[in-house]
Amino acid sequence: MFDIGFTELLVIGVVALIVIGPERLPRVARTVGHLVGRLQRYVSDVKADINREIELEELKKMRQSVEQAASGIESSLQAELGKTESELNQAAQSLAAEPAPALIPTSTPASTPVPEAQPVPQPEQAADSDRAAQPEKAA
Repeated sequence: MFDIGFTELLVIGVVALIVIGPERLPRVARTVGHLVGRLQRYVSDVKADINREIELEELKKMRQSVEQAASGIESSLQAELGKTESELNQAAQSLAAEPAPALIPTSTPASTPVPEAQPVPQPEQAADSDRAAQPEKAA
């Protein structure tokens, strides 16, 4: 902001000592320090406010672009949905207008034998059949 070097500060200090005097110089320096501190805080607050406004504006622009993209997608989906619906309605009307073909029952050819299903023995039944197959021993 300001380009003040050490020699310039030394000159300002000597002039202030001569003009103000040694008794009031510490009080004036303290007051000037407080004012400079307030000025710095004010400048930093203004910078923060400006940065917040810039970020808010960027967020608004981003939100607007997302909303535009969403509305574009929605309109394209609506158009595709309408197109598909009309195609399905046309297909349904054409099927309703045509006579239905007769269904021919299909049968299995006679040359292929169909195996008969045999029941699967249950574990209890298998044990009973094993006992029935074994002759009883006379005691």
